[in-house]
Amino acid sequence: MTTPDRAGRVLVVDDEDNITFLLDSALRHFGFDVRVAATGRAALSDVEAFSPDVVLLDVMLPDLDGFEIVRRMRMHGTKVPVLFLTARDTVDDKVRGLTLGGDDYVTKPFSLEEVVARIQVILRRQGLSAGSSRFELADLEMDDEAHLVRRAGQVIDLSPTEYKLLRFLLVNAGRVLSRNQILDHVWEYDFGGHATVVETYISYLRKKVDQLGPPLIQTIRGIGYTLRVP
Repeated sequence: MTTPDRAGRVLVVDDEDNITFLLDSALRHFGFDVRVAATGRAALSDVEAFSPDVVLLDVMLPDLDGFEIVRRMRMHGTKVPVLFLTARDTVDDKVRGLTLGGDDYVTKPFSLEEVVARIQVILRRQGLSAGSSRFELADLEMDDEAHLVRRAGQVIDLSPTEYKLLRFLLVNAGRVLSRNQILDHVWEYDFGGHATVVETYISYLRKKVDQLGPPLIQTIRGIGYTLRVP
């Protein structure tokens, strides 16, 4: 997957796999370049190697807590903005985090839309792109601003749900997504229908997308689906 301009880089630091997957998927969905770290030491290393534009940082980590990570970053002159993400919502904790150099605070349980919106605000303050609107894989192109999908130069007419499903596959190109992960993201958490809806819409997409070239939508038996070049 490629984008024409450098999207905002977000480093997500949390030791809970389900949270990092949701945040990674949501941020990629909005066109961000994302890296995930599960420990404080890995986060400090990734700040140097990845050069993020914003760090989404959990306070409670297995080695260093978020406050200590920010203290070390600031001590070494790293001024990257930090958005704290934590279940600790006392006034003292908030004041401590912001005093150390944090830029904002989101309390668990959180809304993905709120987290994305706050990151977008932080990036705009720096004059950076808040994400990308174009995605590509091989000869498959998606342009969010124009709400167009093309393969081999031919426009593909998709329903809103087909578009959302294809976008989720595109921003996670190469990753294997389970049926439940797709349901949670495309049909939202309160979906009350039958889980076979995923297979149904995958079939719809294949008929529209894969008839124009080598099949890009792959089934990984017993696991889920992925979008990749065969």
